[in-house]
Amino acid sequence: MDTVENRSPFEQHVFLGILRVAETFTRSLTDMLRPFRLTLSQYSVLQALRHTETDGLKCREVGDRLISRDPDITRLLDRLEGRGFISRRREGADRRVVRAQITEQGLDLLSNIDERVRDLHARCLGHLGHRELTAFSDLLKATAEAS
Repeated sequence: MDTVENRSPFEQHVFLGILRVAETFTRSLTDMLRPFRLTLSQYSVLQALRHTETDGLKCREVGDRLISRDPDITRLLDRLEGRGFISRRREGADRRVVRAQITEQGLDLLSNIDERVRDLHARCLGHLGHRELTAFSDLLKATAEAS
């Protein structure tokens, strides 16, 4: 019989395993980004802005798309703007709304990083075949939707 008491230790084992793998992946990506002087949050912002419409994203929308939440989006965007990787502008009608866009310099940085990221993905997940990756992706999606 599959009761909560029977499943709990195994669910805990799987849960902790996911956390360990996530930490390993995070550490690997963080180490890979270090020579580019980018944090994972900064990289996440650039990736979010790379795949948006030409008028960019509102700052709140940037925060919603980050891999992990960052409580100070403004300071994060300040740093990226200071390095020339993004630009920001205020909306005409509502001056409180600020939109961020990736710059050519930001796009160039990402293209310099892309191959290293693909290599990292291959090292971390390349041992899995297409069928396994599809099943894994489906399981992650179902888990995220249930959380």
